Amino acid sequence: MAELRDCPTCGGFFNYIGIRDVCGKCATNEEKMYEEVYRFLRRRENRAANIERIVEVTGVTESLLHKWVRKGRLQPALFPNLGYPCDNCGKLTKKGKLCDSCLGNLNNDLKTFEAAKEFREAIEKSDRATYLANQTKK
Repeated sequence: MAELRDCPTCGGFFNYIGIRDVCGKCATNEEKMYEEVYRFLRRRENRAANIERIVEVTGVTESLLHKWVRKGRLQPALFPNLGYPCDNCGKLTKKGKLCDSCLGNLNNDLKTFEAAKEFREAIEKSDRATYLANQTKK
């Protein structure tokens, strides 16, 4: 079922049906910009262009380039200097939501947490009781 949404680009209303996140007019403009960027990148001398160079030459926004790379329309395997920002630190990445260093840090933190959890569980499971030797009865 369609949902009425604001277009983030132009501010107009459109029926969102799960396919595009912008209105039809803006989607057409985005497609024209995509074609221009793709034509630019297909030239052999431009395949290694970085994001700043593409923005400078084509006039497309960085966020739109990031969106196309994230969705797989522009593939970093073909264009090696393309990527999108890591959700944690902002460093360019080519896959997933986190860059390799943030992913490594997260994995290390998880391993540390699991080790601490296992240690706590081992202590709780131990059947050792503590006895006080010098207790006096009243």
